[in-house]
Amino acid sequence: MFMQPNGRPLIPWNRGRIIGQKLPLKLRDIFGVRVRLQLQRRVRDLAMFNLAIDSKLRGCDLVAIRVCDLAREGGLGARAQILQRKTGKTVQFELTEQTRRAVMDWINRKGLRREDFLFPSRQRPGTHLSTRQYARIVKRWVASAGLQPSDYGTHSMRRTKPTLIYRRTHNLRAIQLLLGHTKLESTVRYLGIEVEDALALSEETEV
Repeated sequence: MFMQPNGRPLIPWNRGRIIGQKLPLKLRDIFGVRVRLQLQRRVRDLAMFNLAIDSKLRGCDLVAIRVCDLAREGGLGARAQILQRKTGKTVQFELTEQTRRAVMDWINRKGLRREDFLFPSRQRPGTHLSTRQYARIVKRWVASAGLQPSDYGTHSMRRTKPTLIYRRTHNLRAIQLLLGHTKLESTVRYLGIEVEDALALSEETEV
């Protein structure tokens, strides 16, 4: 064991902590969380969950969405675009029918106006839900699906759909565009693609 100059044992900073990338949700996990939120009539959480999966946004960008970012005349559009805080670049994403329906249910239930934050804070009027509170909500979602909360986080929501798309298509360029990454290397690291993945692809290809 390594010792400090004062003679005390040097304890690693990550001892007992879960480090590394947070896991994406699997299809069965998505369905499990979604069904529970529907049965519990958690209108806000269902809208947030569906939008988090579809948008693939970082938590800070998701909580800062305003109604006008998604709304079109007569309802919600099939696509939207958001300016990312981290990169300063615009990213586009799709809104599936079930997401549009869940978001509209929440907007109507809450009586939100175009200029309002989609997920307003309950403690601080005029502001949006904090990223910390969003993180706690995500932990509740994964726990309800019987998953280990320490293995998942807000980035799990961002990684989920890109991971599923990559497994179906192996199209890294498409994933790069969806995530708004500047460099393809960032996308490779984000998806956690390793040598085993590359070998598996090679084995599937006959020449």
